[in-house]
Amino acid sequence: MTTAPERTADLYPTRGATEVATPRMDPVVWSEAGTPGPIEAAVLAEYERDGFLAVDQLITPDEVDMYRMELDRLTTDPEVRADERSIIEPQSDEIRTVFEVHKLSEVFADLVRDPRVVGRARQILGSDVYVHQSRINVKPGFGATGFYWHSDFETWHAEDGLAMMRTVSVSIALTRNYDTNGGLMIMPGSHKTFLGCAGETPKNNYKKSLQMQDAGTPSDESLSKFADAHGIKLFTGEAGSATWFDCNCMHGSGDNITPYPRSNVFIVFNSVENEAVEPFAAPVRRPEFIGARDFTPVR
Repeated sequence: MTTAPERTADLYPTRGATEVATPRMDPVVWSEAGTPGPIEAAVLAEYERDGFLAVDQLITPDEVDMYRMELDRLTTDPEVRADERSIIEPQSDEIRTVFEVHKLSEVFADLVRDPRVVGRARQILGSDVYVHQSRINVKPGFGATGFYWHSDFETWHAEDGLAMMRTVSVSIALTRNYDTNGGLMIMPGSHKTFLGCAGETPKNNYKKSLQMQDAGTPSDESLSKFADAHGIKLFTGEAGSATWFDCNCMHGSGDNITPYPRSNVFIVFNSVENEAVEPFAAPVRRPEFIGARDFTPVR
């Protein structure tokens, strides 16, 4: 375990009196051209342009079954439900999210270490990586709520102390993503502009924000401008497909009012050269199960 250094210069101001748009100061792809890895050069160029890439089948159907069984085991375990790492859906009183699954489950720990997964993260970020956050998301049918538009980096910068945009997420589908069951939406190219949000961060904001985002939420006016400039891409696909996306992509998902559940495992990799410092716009750090302070590289 290592400790975080003091806060560094703030390149991306947020949580002030007004919204502030700041051009991205950091690369999107950090590895040098021609660096070997599982992502082809043309696909990596598309990732740099759009902020995301999709893989039709990252894991096999047999592996999907294994991970779904593990998800079901975790979400039906009374001890897991009682753990602070589990977030409960307000309306249904069912588990919505379980954080730090790579520490709760050896099955998901193996997934984090899988070369198909961590290899892409290393190639995009140009270094060894550690897990800043991992979780399973459960969005059952008939009323599961979505996640409002946001940039993950805005929260991770403000509340976790990530100084640079050197972080990538992967969402691996464990159920089929239809165009109707609350799938992931991203504004292509939005990762090139940082939108600093208005309003101070309440103490222990995470307890509310994990159920309903408030602080760090863009205004309707800014979201309209972003959508007009970039458009909106909705991701669909079979179980086993995956979407990689940059930490500063403006993204969200709608409610799921269909009968068809949508569940996924979500892993956030951060460069070991971008260790978290003190929060840039919050009175205290979030708990380590949400924003890691163990910077040990994935091996």
